Amino acid sequence: MDALDVARWQFGVTTVYHFLFVPLTIGLSVLVAILQTMWHRTGNERYLKLTKFYGKLFLINFAMGVVTGIVQEFQFGMNWSDYSRFVGDIFGAPLAIEALVAFFLESTFIGLWIFGWDRLPKRAHLASIWAAAIGTNLSAYFILAANSFMQNPVGYRINPDSGRAELTDFPAVLTNKVALITFPHTLAGSFLVAGSLIVAVGLWHVIRNRDSADTGAYRFATKFGSWVVLVASAAVLFTGDIQGKIMTEVQPMKMAAAEGLYTTESPASFSVLTIGSLDGSREVFALKIPYLLSYLGTGDPNGTVHGINDLQAQYATQYGAGSYTPIIPVTYWSFRFMVGFGLAAGAIALLVLWSQRKGRTPRSRWLLRAGLAMPVLPLLANSFGWIFTEMGRQPWIVFGEMLTRNGVSRSVSLTEVLTSFTAFTLIYAALAVIEVKLLLRYARAGVPDVSEQPPADDTDDAERPLAFAY
Repeated sequence: MDALDVARWQFGVTTVYHFLFVPLTIGLSVLVAILQTMWHRTGNERYLKLTKFYGKLFLINFAMGVVTGIVQEFQFGMNWSDYSRFVGDIFGAPLAIEALVAFFLESTFIGLWIFGWDRLPKRAHLASIWAAAIGTNLSAYFILAANSFMQNPVGYRINPDSGRAELTDFPAVLTNKVALITFPHTLAGSFLVAGSLIVAVGLWHVIRNRDSADTGAYRFATKFGSWVVLVASAAVLFTGDIQGKIMTEVQPMKMAAAEGLYTTESPASFSVLTIGSLDGSREVFALKIPYLLSYLGTGDPNGTVHGINDLQAQYATQYGAGSYTPIIPVTYWSFRFMVGFGLAAGAIALLVLWSQRKGRTPRSRWLLRAGLAMPVLPLLANSFGWIFTEMGRQPWIVFGEMLTRNGVSRSVSLTEVLTSFTAFTLIYAALAVIEVKLLLRYARAGVPDVSEQPPADDTDDAERPLAFAY
């Protein structure tokens, strides 16, 4: 083990951990805004209760996401300084805009939304949550644009004197074909997570608190969340199909690694399950769907999908001697876990809707257990999707331009990286316990009582302290 190995593990662990909060924040920001819009238009207190209820869960998650996200950018300077030096001219631009525009928009209007209940006009208060949601989604786009440069470098040139990548076309970076499809795919995955949380919490209250006066609100929440999950599932499949074709075009090795396809095939089958050697080079048993891999990669059921061996030979000729093959078991199984967990969440949402058909009240304990598992399934799908995306690019940190081993900080020792890795892991474990306890505590508490009016206050409004309105 050396500093490179530990630095990679540290970045992987902190990134996957941070991304547990990101999709829930992105999805819930919009769904809470929709619930508040429904209350604004109808005046129905049920929607106000759900807005404040799920809004509180959104705020808890948002705070955790901010705390864990700060670490990400520090790592570029600490553990990956050579990478930062090489790509900073390009990578820094979208990240700077994300911080100065999107994040400030998001955080400012979240503050107005939190403290603006009964202070701002209703329309202004509603606009604040929509502005926060827009900021959250803009933030996601700029970060994905930066990441997409690592997958498909565009809009740059290599300075022969400094050896650095220099930005030549910023619009090209923002309109990178990988970013344009990764963004809607990520949004769909985020709504899958947020909708699943809404279903899980609502279903728990419907089954465990059948006689509650707020049962109608919880029933609506389960139906609302289930439809969000189903629509998001369809969007994930649609955008994922397009993304697979673009991935095959710009990173053919990643597609070959997703299937463990060593030899070029036309047409190529997709294996649902393969049993063989650990690296996938020798097959003992496989359950395959004919023509599917060709369609996923090229859009043509008879299309040619290049195999790992041919691509390895091509890259060795193009970039020099060395292995350009990612870890096949990781790419093979992470791709399947991504698809499988996402589809499982959609199937449970369908069962939840079926259980409430024609006004029925679900009572099954098995359905409750499945519903409580719902938020975990799309979180796992999102995490495995990112693991596949980043591990499938290996050994490149910037595809075709910089190898991962060349991006690590040369002045940082194994002990230093191991110390920070251990510290971050322990801190993140503590934060995970806090996050889960807070979410469970407020989820069990149920929707707030919004019928009581605040007591009259004769003091001047300007002198009243701001109050957290939850």
